[in-house]
Amino acid sequence: MGHLPVCRPRRAAGLTLIELVITIAVGSVVVAFMALFIVGPMNAYSAQSRRADLVDEADAALRLMARDLRAALPNSVRVATSGSVTALELLQTIDGARYQGNAPLANAALALDFTQPDGAFATTVPFTQLALPWSSSSAYLAIYNVGVPGANAYDMANVITPKGTTITVSAGATANQNLVTLSPAFQFAWNSPGRRVYLVAGPVTYLCDSAAGTLKRYSGYTIASSQPVAAATLAAAGASVGTVAADVGACQFSFASGTATRNALATLSLSLARSGEGVGLLHQVQLVNAP
Repeated sequence: MGHLPVCRPRRAAGLTLIELVITIAVGSVVVAFMALFIVGPMNAYSAQSRRADLVDEADAALRLMARDLRAALPNSVRVATSGSVTALELLQTIDGARYQGNAPLANAALALDFTQPDGAFATTVPFTQLALPWSSSSAYLAIYNVGVPGANAYDMANVITPKGTTITVSAGATANQNLVTLSPAFQFAWNSPGRRVYLVAGPVTYLCDSAAGTLKRYSGYTIASSQPVAAATLAAAGASVGTVAADVGACQFSFASGTATRNALATLSLSLARSGEGVGLLHQVQLVNAP
């Protein structure tokens, strides 16, 4: 009689609990090491991107300020500080020309008269940024603003036409000639050595508030002899406002007036900070202040 075969239980294939725990532990160690090599570069890339954004924002703000400064009426830039606020103000020009003086060969009827109110004169170098004929009662004409008492455009006397004066510019008989009329007529107090006349749009102020972390640009408000250094003062004067930069940590503006042999120099310093990253930029702008 033969023997029956003995059935032995087959061992199930797979991982035991101990093997599974070891696999998880080893996998965790591998992932941790991989994270050391991946997270660091990713964080560095994010930090670099934040710094690049801050540099772009600060550079754009300073370039805007530099553009306005280069278009400023000579000797109209002024800087003031009050608490956490630093203010830079200027009178923004639209265009410039050279008026006709009483030269021997000039037409006396077209020359600008400085001895009495004059309502019409001609240019020998024309305005180039205007589409003629051009007329405005919100702009100003300025001649020989040197920024001192008696010849300061912010005082709205002697060197700049009064508010509400209608200024009209039309084409003259020659390519270099414009005919300018003022209503009412105005007497400019001082003759410019270079016979320069400037068309002024109005004042512009940059307010940098390090406490609020903002740099804002104000325009379209009334010219005043005292410099505004508060947002409320500018709003009361009818200013329109736009934010130039946020996340401002610090700023510093300074202005050195020029001389007959040296240009004026505006120095602009702006620091921005965001998410633990910070940048600081310095920009200098040379201005020709010959009135």
